[in-house]
Amino acid sequence: MWAGRLTSPYIQGIRAIGSISNSATGCSPTLLLRINGRRAAPAAQYRANSSSTTINGTTYKTDSWFNVPQNVIDKVPRRLHLQKDHPVYITRQIIESVFPAPAYKYHNTFNPVVTTHQNFDSLGFPKDHPGRAKSDTYYINSETLLRTHTSAHQADVFRANLSDGYLISADVYRRDEVDRSHYPIFHQMEGARSWDRAKVANGGDMAAAIWSDLEKLPKHDIKVQDPNPPFHDERNPRQADHHSPAEAEALAAHLKRSLELMVVEIFSRAKAAAVKADPNFVDEPLQVRWVEAYFPFTSPSWELEVYYSGDWLEVLGCGVVKQDIYINAGVPNQLGWAFGIGLDRIAMLLFQIPDIRLFWSQDERFLNQFKGVSDNLSSLKRFVPFSKYPACAKDVSFWLKPISAAGGSTKANAHDFHENDMMEIVRSVAGDVVEDVRLVDEFTHPKTGRKSMCYRINYRSLERTLTNEETNDLHNKVNATLVEKLGVEIR
Repeated sequence: MWAGRLTSPYIQGIRAIGSISNSATGCSPTLLLRINGRRAAPAAQYRANSSSTTINGTTYKTDSWFNVPQNVIDKVPRRLHLQKDHPVYITRQIIESVFPAPAYKYHNTFNPVVTTHQNFDSLGFPKDHPGRAKSDTYYINSETLLRTHTSAHQADVFRANLSDGYLISADVYRRDEVDRSHYPIFHQMEGARSWDRAKVANGGDMAAAIWSDLEKLPKHDIKVQDPNPPFHDERNPRQADHHSPAEAEALAAHLKRSLELMVVEIFSRAKAAAVKADPNFVDEPLQVRWVEAYFPFTSPSWELEVYYSGDWLEVLGCGVVKQDIYINAGVPNQLGWAFGIGLDRIAMLLFQIPDIRLFWSQDERFLNQFKGVSDNLSSLKRFVPFSKYPACAKDVSFWLKPISAAGGSTKANAHDFHENDMMEIVRSVAGDVVEDVRLVDEFTHPKTGRKSMCYRINYRSLERTLTNEETNDLHNKVNATLVEKLGVEIR
């Protein structure tokens, strides 16, 4: 999953901006302020019909694995990466410019509903991988889900074999925490470049062919820290049964140059936007470093980090594609590299957008700031906040079910409380008016062993001021739903 959504120091800093009051009950004035006379309604709950669900116009059978809330289903058609002048669209456009057609073919409209085979099995995920858990993934039924990463389409694109390289951009879905840098729907880009042994000239010297293609790429002058060898037999092994040392070295070199060029493009535009916002902006020269990593579908593998504005930022994951993926896709003569990058977090950095919920806003004060940028990327500039509405924090404390292992039970097969279940209920009830949810206290009774949890829910609308009355109403609904869905006992 390309290391999930990596949290950079910049994004961590966002969480501290406009932090809530120390009081857990201090809320906004009681006067309801309306925007254009409209009141934002909380997101809907799960549909009652348990035998089927309709997603983006198609009906799917459901079973006991179904766990997709309606507020997520309702957003599936939005596809922000295809909305012209949206920050996610612009970010995709910038990256695509580094990987030009026809060498790279762009795939931006794949269906988000995929099979477990596409999402996990085709990539070599073990059966017990945590990413398969219902606590992490949105399942429609036991064999169908909302993709958790763009890699779900990797084998299919290799099988189609339409170009030497490709880029896949798509909305992806994961159950996760609630804060300013996480959202159940986000956007990724998957890229790959392949070579076919059957088409190689020079007597079939694959390494020479890859080096030749590398020489055709532009050069850059940024500082690169890459202290490790192209592969290491123990830490970061090459696929010895399929790639010679020379081939593994050539693939690594081509991959790294390609992605370094992408980083130069992204961060040069970020710096230009910073200078527009502040003509006195001064930054250190751009630096990147390569860090050995592990991913189930590549070996050797790396993460790329960038030094920008005083911090090292984790930008992407990448590596040499596992040969089994090519073999299972019916193209055993091919070999190559692949990478994955989160478009939302790059867009947050480019535009200095402080809250991921803003991407889903339809407020013209947000959208109008990016009009025309898709047609003129040099006009890119940082986001200017248009409002800061007060927060309203509410605590909820509860005892876990005693029959839960997390609640103190030692019975085998007891259902464990998972924090993502808590997060999903808050999102389903209160929608995008929740800014973040944090565990602030936990306690285990010394005699009974029963466990108590206390979470602080920070309510803050991006578009208007929330009243005490409506916040209390939302919070009461959250409490009731926690009791209904998780069987907790409110304290």
